[in-house]
Amino acid sequence: MQKYIIKQTESFVYEQLKSDASGHDWFHIDRVRKLALHIAHEEKKGNEFIIEMAALLHDIPDDKLNDHAELGWNKLDEWFKETGLDLDTIQDIKQIVSTISYSAGEDVLPSIEAEIVQDADRLDALGAIGIARTFAYGGKKGQPMYDPSLKVREEMTKQEYRMGNSSSIHHFYEKLLRLQDLLNTGTAKKIASERHEYMVRFLEEFYKEWDVRL
Repeated sequence: MQKYIIKQTESFVYEQLKSDASGHDWFHIDRVRKLALHIAHEEKKGNEFIIEMAALLHDIPDDKLNDHAELGWNKLDEWFKETGLDLDTIQDIKQIVSTISYSAGEDVLPSIEAEIVQDADRLDALGAIGIARTFAYGGKKGQPMYDPSLKVREEMTKQEYRMGNSSSIHHFYEKLLRLQDLLNTGTAKKIASERHEYMVRFLEEFYKEWDVRL
């Protein structure tokens, strides 16, 4: 039964996100799912069905991908009606989805499953993939690639984080380079170390080329 629900959920999420061009497409979801299951295996913790379902569904209600957050949550609730899952399992999954995002600002997560899915989602914002997703998202939002006149924003409300004046390069300092220190599990921290260093090297090369230092 659980395998069937996973397959049905894959199809649902694929249809919802297959055309996304902001870095939150089906392939992002699939990577997060694989990373989350890897972390769960390595850590030997968590309910893998809850983890996989939350990883698959974590972007469905995201207000970045819907006209408004309520519409996204309604879409998720309608899907749960199709699955036949019990209310406790649905609540566990929804609790993970509602608390793991960076913009949610939750310092303490409700479960080890939430910690694992959050780590997986944050890992996909790092490294080469993280760089590519940053520029995809910035382009989708109409942000400049880089504007040296802008300042790095240190303290932001969720609205400022989403809608404020920034650039793709600034996003590295406002979020991505901070993620390594915000991970929950030892497994994720090991993976993040290499990806973090790759981004640091990328930024060094970016500034060299931006300044035309030959």
